[in-house]
Amino acid sequence: MPQYVIEREVPGAGALSEMQIREMSLRSLAALKQLGPQIQWLHSYVTEDKVYCVYLAPDEDSIREHARRCGLPADRIAAVRRLVDPAALV
Repeated sequence: MPQYVIEREVPGAGALSEMQIREMSLRSLAALKQLGPQIQWLHSYVTEDKVYCVYLAPDEDSIREHARRCGLPADRIAAVRRLVDPAALV
């Protein structure tokens, strides 16, 4: 299944409380449950004003539908073409 990186512009993301992050995450999980097993959330990175999420999904439309259902932005969606693991280089 294709892997995607989603860039979400969330002003002040780095200052959100654990409760706020949990609430966003639970909304995301509820939307994923509605969409079925064809889309999976792997993990996310929270920076100062953005959240970068890594998902497995059949296509970009699935990512956009998930964002619409959970009320989170999906400002940029990039398909992962290759994973470079430094541990595999040695």
